[in-house]
Amino acid sequence: MIPAARRLLRQPSARRFALLLLLLAGFAVALLLAPRPEPAQLPRLADSLGGYAPAAAVVGGALLLVALVPRTFVTLAAGAIFGPLEGAVYALGAALLAAAVGFAVGRLLGREFVAGRVRGRLARLDGWFARQSVLGVITVRLLPIAGFGLVSYGYGTTGARVLPFLAGSVIAAVPTAVGYAAIGAAVSSPGQINWYAAAPAGLGLIASVVIIHHWWRAERRRRPAAS
Repeated sequence: MIPAARRLLRQPSARRFALLLLLLAGFAVALLLAPRPEPAQLPRLADSLGGYAPAAAVVGGALLLVALVPRTFVTLAAGAIFGPLEGAVYALGAALLAAAVGFAVGRLLGREFVAGRVRGRLARLDGWFARQSVLGVITVRLLPIAGFGLVSYGYGTTGARVLPFLAGSVIAAVPTAVGYAAIGAAVSSPGQINWYAAAPAGLGLIASVVIIHHWWRAERRRRPAAS
């Protein structure tokens, strides 16, 4: 087993894929050990950053998402710091940037290794990702299968196209971005709660059911045509 692993690691693609796995494992360990900030202290960050606060929110949020921090926390923090509207906008900007970075890293470190080893059903699954439209990406993003950052890395290792992936990632993030930013703002400013702003978060489940239904019907129509 060990000699086989050594022969495998002599391949550049295998070494890059191993680096990707080590990177994800390191992020997971750091996520468990890193201290959590107090929500009440978050609004002070915007004042200390001054005019750089919006850019710092987008870039910092993207880095957190790339490091596998849950998007719920990032969006809540953005809402607590900037309020429901600006927080949602910055959270979406962070999601777009993080999706692009995660996809690029996954494509660079993992695509060649995965493409050289997919066979049978896995090859068909990889082909499905390559054919995916924006709707397909939205469907996967709304399914509770993995965190935002991990899905971005995973997509990069497939044959998925980058533009539908980025568009679908941002669209799927809109309902929860608005809802959780409003909740984050309510936590830091209890006297300014706007429960109507949190309504889009509940629409995420309805949207996922509708999208999955349409995808399932499209797949059923496609299979007889392909056969």
